[in-house]
This record gives sequence, C-alpha cells and structure tokens, in this order.
Amino acid sequence: MWLATVLFCVVPGVLGQSLVQNGDMESLTHWDCGGFHCELTTDHHSGHHGIKVSGRSQTWQGPSQTLHGIKANGLYKVEGYIKLLNDQSGHIGQNVELEIAVSLNNGKTSYLSAATHPLARSSDGWIHITGDFNAPSQGIKDVRIYYQGPATSTNFVTDSVSVTPVGSNPNWRAESDAVINRVRKSDINFAVSLASGINLGQVEIDVIQTKKSFAFGTAVACDEYLHGNTKYQNFINQHFNWAVTENALKWDIMEPQKGHINYQLPLDAINKLRSHGIKVRAHNIIWSVDSTVPQWVRPLSGNTLKDTVKHRIQDIVGRTKNLVEHWDVNNENLHGFWFQNKLNDRDYNLDMFRIAHQAGPNVKLFLNDYAVVASGGLTGAYREQAIRFKNAHVGLYGVGVQCHFQPNQYPDPTLIKQHLDTIAQAGVPIWVTELDVINDDANKRADWYETALRAFYGHPAVEGIMLWGFWSKRHWRGEPAALVSGDSFTVNAAGNRVLDLLEKQWMTHVYHKLTGHNFKVRGFHGNYEVRVKINGKENTSLRQHFTLGSASHAVHIHVTH
Repeated sequence: MWLATVLFCVVPGVLGQSLVQNGDMESLTHWDCGGFHCELTTDHHSGHHGIKVSGRSQTWQGPSQTLHGIKANGLYKVEGYIKLLNDQSGHIGQNVELEIAVSLNNGKTSYLSAATHPLARSSDGWIHITGDFNAPSQGIKDVRIYYQGPATSTNFVTDSVSVTPVGSNPNWRAESDAVINRVRKSDINFAVSLASGINLGQVEIDVIQTKKSFAFGTAVACDEYLHGNTKYQNFINQHFNWAVTENALKWDIMEPQKGHINYQLPLDAINKLRSHGIKVRAHNIIWSVDSTVPQWVRPLSGNTLKDTVKHRIQDIVGRTKNLVEHWDVNNENLHGFWFQNKLNDRDYNLDMFRIAHQAGPNVKLFLNDYAVVASGGLTGAYREQAIRFKNAHVGLYGVGVQCHFQPNQYPDPTLIKQHLDTIAQAGVPIWVTELDVINDDANKRADWYETALRAFYGHPAVEGIMLWGFWSKRHWRGEPAALVSGDSFTVNAAGNRVLDLLEKQWMTHVYHKLTGHNFKVRGFHGNYEVRVKINGKENTSLRQHFTLGSASHAVHIHVTH
C-alpha cells in the first residue's frame, strides 16, 4: 500500500519544465557531437528515434548540449536513457554517466556527476540514468550536459534526456506530519462503563506508551559497550530500541589473519544488547570496496576465493541467525566490485545473497550504500540494483540508505523525499542505516537532525532509522556530529532535540478526564499501559496492557472502586 502512496503523492510545482531542447532526440538538432559520430536511429526508448554514438576517441565524449536558465545554487533533477551496443572486453561492466560541466566566470570549470550507473552491460538494454545536481553558487558562464563513461570501443544509443528545476517544498513539514499521523499511528477506541456510585467526572484514564515499535537505533562500538564508559552503555540501553554493530563484525576486523577470528567481542555485545531488549542489525558480511578486503584474501582466486567467501558467509550468518534481525550482505556494492572483478562475474553479489539466505532464512538481508539519499548521483542506480535483486529472488528484504551528510550540508527535506520516492519504486522497505549531520553549532546541528528525522520518519517506505553514533568520543566524525559531548557526557542541544522527538513528540501520553463513555486516542505504534484513576487515586486492579499495531485497538474498561 505504501508504494502506491509514494508514486502518486506528487508535490505540485516541485518540478519545472525541462531545460533540455529536443530532449526526446527525434532529430540531431541542439545536440553537439564534435569529434565523434552521431546519427539518428530507430532504436529508441520513447518516441521514434534515438541518437547512435560511435567513433569516440575519449571516454568523456558523448552527445552534449548547452543548457540555458541554470541558476546559481539551483537544484536540478536529471534523467536520461542509454543503451550500450557492445561491451568492453575483459570488464564485467562499465560506468555510464550524465555529466554536468559548469564554466565559471573566473575561468574555472566545475564537473558534476549528476547521474551515474555502474557496471552497465549491453545485455541490460535501455538503462534509466537519474540523479540531480546543485549548481555552483559562484558566477556561472555556461552549463553543458553530456553523456560519458563507456570505453571508446563501445558504441551506444541515447534518448529521452531532461533537466528540470526542483524547488523547495514549503509544505514539507505539514506533509511529513500527515504521513506520520497516518502511517505511524492507529486509533485506540475506549468504551468505559461505570459501577454504581461513580460519576464520569471522577474518572481519569491515563494512556501511557511504554515502548515504541518503530526502530530508532544507533551504531554501537562493541568494545565500549562491553568494557568502556558506563554512561555510554546506559545511554544506549535507555534511549534506543535498535542497534547496529559499528565495526566488530566486519570481515577484515574479525579475521585480520586467516583462521584467527574474534567472535567473542561482537557476539558478547549482541547478547548484551538483546538482554536489554534491543534488536540488532549486523553489519556487514562482505565489503567489496578494495581497501576493506582482508589482506590474506586478496591473493585468492577462482574456486578457492569462492569457497573462502562461502565459508565466511555460512559461518557468521550461522552463528548469528538467532541473534540478529538484519544482515548487510555486500556493503556499498555501487562503489566497490572487488570480488566481482576478481571472479569476472558481475552477478557474484547475487550468489552472496543466495548463500546468506540459505544460511539464515529468517534473517532479513539488505543492500547498503551511500550517495543515494544524502546526494543523488547514484539514486537511480540504487533503485535499479534493488529491482534486480528483488527479481532474482535471492532473499533481499530491504535497502539501507547511509545518509552521511557532507560537512555543513543542510539535509534538504524536498531532496530527501525525492530520493526516497525514487528508491521506493523498487517496492522494498527502506532503512536509514547510518545517519549523521555535521555542524559545529550544536543548535544548528539540532535543527538539521530534526529536519532529517522528520523527513525520514514522515516517509511511508522507511521502516527504521539508525544514527551512526552519538557520543563525540566514539563518533567517527567527532563533536560536530555528536548528540552527547565530551568526557562529561553532556547531552548537547542536538541530543536534547533528538530525544524530544523520539521520546516526547513521537510517543503517546494522554491523560483523559472522562466526559462520556466512549473516546478515541490516536496513538503511536508500540506497547501501552492504561491506568484508571478515581478521584485522583489509581485502582491498580484495572490496569491494562496491550500492543498497538497498524490496526485499531479496542479497550473496554468497567470502572469500580
């Protein structure tokens, strides 16, 4: 149901008209193909024609066009289609991009990768490339858009290019609140009867949420949680219902030397978290970015490498399958392809998921990547990757969006929604897995965390939100991203704002003085306790407990002395 909501709740006026002329490529007009060959072809994505490209001598060569109307610091959505006609020998895939070149009045040129799709192959057919860019704030002389990326030996066809302005949505907060009220809450319907001698005005019904269902969590430094600062440990236990292992389960850290595996640290931390009622995301089984592959694994190849990877997956998933809820299987696989390249198999990442799913059928398996929400160059590629995994039936449950915003980057709620909407088109749940913002001013940081949290919590496809740490002493980005500061363990302005959202604004506490026998409370999903007071004194025998989910819940109370 939420997918339909995402697809059809379009904000009026957010997208303007395309700035691209002849974007449907029904002719060569307005498209520059200097230094290589372009021709019209009936091979097309839409309309009747596309532009076929051949004879390139540089990878950056592709149909280009000068854009008119680009404004300094403006935000623009970019879309286009490309179809590779042949592959590059010896490579499992190629990077294809829609690039923006901004010539500035100071003589410099700024290059922006507006939309990127990695590991493209001719067998993919028409590839939808989509993303966005912020125009520089300096004086702009001119702006060009162009296709680039494939090897010069690769010919390709392009079609259906658009660049449209994206305006800020002034109503984002109200729209977010409306989604929160609709998706995160349900009705609690009370029917109250009174024993003889008790009047309505004497009775108060207290409706107190004791635990939230929605996942709000944090990355946990396992050593600190087990053996370090008790204030750190207590803060996690008190304020979060989910946690994600920060580093202790990563392969190169668990097993820096073959066979010397540190199981105790992560497993002890997971068991301690569970003893406090905290559910755990496990991060990560494999990480394909070159620098994260264990040194001892790098010389391996062929079946030896496959067997080693299979053992790693089966071993760690088998040991944790009854302890963790989630596993990030192959981390950041839009950015790193070490295993796929070494085995010359673009689809080897699908095999990793199959092995993990067989080893732990009840564990929810995730893709997890960055530059898909905090920035938009890979947003469309992430959607396509999720669709491919979903259609392959390899056990994919959802996608993780990391959301490490750049230093002093305001988390734009309009852009966040646009990126989430795009990814949600894959039809799988989204988890915000690694959230942080950076600002030296704790009050501005508070505003930014609140904006990001409201944008995420107010999107119907998002099932959970994980901060990537909170204490300045154990945060990878230090004090400028922290909610809690220094050795004094002081909850700063950003921390107070986040806790106010999680524990006050987004928790239900209603104290209802009876004026009739029936009333309704709209409550956040989670566990509840109902207390009945007569003339200010509770009758503890009438106390009730229940869990509120997506369906409404009925509570019947017969009030007696």
